[in-house]
Amino acid sequence: MSSPAATDPASAATSAAPASAPDPGRWRRIAGTALADVTPLRSSAHFRRLWFGQSVSSIGQQMTALAISVQVYALTKSTFATGLVGLCSLVPLVAFGLYGGAIADTMDRRKLGLFGASGLAVLSAGLAIQAFLGVHQVAVLYAVVALQAVCFALNAPARSSMVPRLVPAEQLPAANALSTVSMNLGLTVGPMLGGVMIGIWSYQAAYLVDALAFSASLYAMWRLPSMLPDTAARGASGTGPAARPRASVLDGLRFLRDRPNLRMSFLADLAAMVFGMPRALFPALAVVLYHGDASTVGLLAAAPAVGALLGALFSGWVGRVRRHGLAVAIAVATWGLSIAGFGLARHLWLGLLLLAVAGASDTVSMIFRNTIMQEAAPDDMRGRLQGVFVVVVAGGPRLGDFESGSVAQLTSPTVSAVSGGLACVAALLLLLARYPGFVRYDAHHPTP
Repeated sequence: MSSPAATDPASAATSAAPASAPDPGRWRRIAGTALADVTPLRSSAHFRRLWFGQSVSSIGQQMTALAISVQVYALTKSTFATGLVGLCSLVPLVAFGLYGGAIADTMDRRKLGLFGASGLAVLSAGLAIQAFLGVHQVAVLYAVVALQAVCFALNAPARSSMVPRLVPAEQLPAANALSTVSMNLGLTVGPMLGGVMIGIWSYQAAYLVDALAFSASLYAMWRLPSMLPDTAARGASGTGPAARPRASVLDGLRFLRDRPNLRMSFLADLAAMVFGMPRALFPALAVVLYHGDASTVGLLAAAPAVGALLGALFSGWVGRVRRHGLAVAIAVATWGLSIAGFGLARHLWLGLLLLAVAGASDTVSMIFRNTIMQEAAPDDMRGRLQGVFVVVVAGGPRLGDFESGSVAQLTSPTVSAVSGGLACVAALLLLLARYPGFVRYDAHHPTP
C-alpha cells in the first residue's frame, strides 16, 4: 500500500528537495540575533527620548572635546599642554563624580540631570563666545574644561541611575548596549564633524553646534517623570520609612569594599584607560607621523569610536554570555595589545584599524561592567555607584591623557603608545592574580 506522502504531489516535491537546500530566512535570523536588541527603545518612550537626546548631545560634546584639544595644541605646540587638558578635568570629575552620585541618591534625579545638562550647554556657548572674540587663552580653555567636568559629574550619575527604572531588569543588557551605541555614535560622528568644521570654518563653529545640540538632551530630561530614589519616594508618599537626610559618599565606597568582583570591574577599566589611552597623542601623531592636519586628528579620534560603535551595533550575542568577568578580562587585554600595535603602525589605514579593534573591545568591556554593577546595586545605592563608575569611565581617560602626553614629551609619541598598551596588559594580569575569582563570575549566579 502506498503511503499518503507518496500519492501527494506536494509532499513528493518536498521529499525530493535536496537536504541542503538554502533557507532564505537563515541569514535574517542570524542578523537578528547579532544586531543590537532595540526592545528597550520600542517598549519605553522615556528611554527612547533619553537615548536620542543623549546621542545628539554626545555628538556635540565630542566636537567640543576635539576642538579644545586642537586649539590647545595650536596655541602651545606641546603634547604636555594637550595632555594637561585631561588633568584639568580629572580632579573635578573625581570629586564631583562621587559627590554627584551621592546627591542623586537623595533628590529627584530628573532635576539633577536637567541642572547638569543646562550647565554644559551654557559652557559650550561660552567657548563659542571666546572663540568669536579671539581670546584664545589656554588658561580660559583649562578653566572651562574643569567646569564641564563638574556639570558632567552631576549629570551622568543621575541619568545612568534612571535607566533601571525605565526598562525591565531583563532588558538591562540590551539597554546598556544601546547606551554604548549612543556614546560611541557621538565619539564617531563628533570628532569627524569637528575636524571638518575646524578645517573649513574655525573652532567657534564646533563650539556653537555643541551648545545647540544640548536642546535634545534637555527636552528628554524635561519629559521624564519625577525620579526620586526608592527610599526617598517611599518616605515622601508615606508608604515606607522616611528618606535618609543625606547620602554619604563613603557608603558607596563601603559597599564596594566587600564586593571584589564589582571592585575588579572598575580596576580593570582603570588599567586600560590610564595606561592605554592614546588620545593626547593624536594631534602630534597626525602631524609628525602621518603628515596630516585637523581632519587627520579627527580620523584618529573617531577610529576607536567607529570600532566601539560596530561592537555595540553587533552586540546581540552579549545576552547569551554567562562569564561576564572573563569577557571583561579578554576585552581589556585586547584593548592593550591593539594600542601597542597602533604605536608600531606606520601606515594610517593600519593605525585606524587597530584603533577600531581597541574601540570594539572597550564596548564589550563596558557592556558587561555596567551590567555587573546594575545587578549588584539596590536603587538607593545606584547613584553612588554610578558616581564611582563616572569617575572610572570619564576620569580614567583624562588621567591617561596626562600619562601619555607626559611620556611622549619625555620620549616620543610612539614610545608612549607602545609602552602604554603593554603596561595595560601587565596591570590586568596583576589584577587577575589578586582577584582570581573575577574570571569565574557567572551571570546566572552573580557574586558581586
